[in-house]
Amino acid sequence: MGGYPEGPPVYRRPLPPRADRAEARGTERSHAAIPIAVILVGIGLYFASTSVLIPAFLGFVLLLSGLSFLSTRLNPLSPHFYLTRKPSWAAVGVVFLGALALLAEAYTVWARGGVAQLVPHL
Repeated sequence: MGGYPEGPPVYRRPLPPRADRAEARGTERSHAAIPIAVILVGIGLYFASTSVLIPAFLGFVLLLSGLSFLSTRLNPLSPHFYLTRKPSWAAVGVVFLGALALLAEAYTVWARGGVAQLVPHL
């Protein structure tokens, strides 16, 4: 009496996700890093004619960003530094390829010019 149930509460087992929700979970990866990586590669290649440090620095930034994408949801390419969704494998691949392209460009600029320009001159 007194408004209490007579026995313990009955708990139901959680239902498996519906097919439409299961498909939506698989597509929750973000492609937001791809345009940013492409822009950074373009900037690095443009400034490769003035200094070897700029493409090398941007290459290391992209390399560390790609490693961060693989380990956590921290995103140094984002203004909020935390991703609500994981990056897609295509985005991780583009970031790594951009890093390799910039580091290779910095090496070729350095190898062709001997010492090359370390400090940019305009």
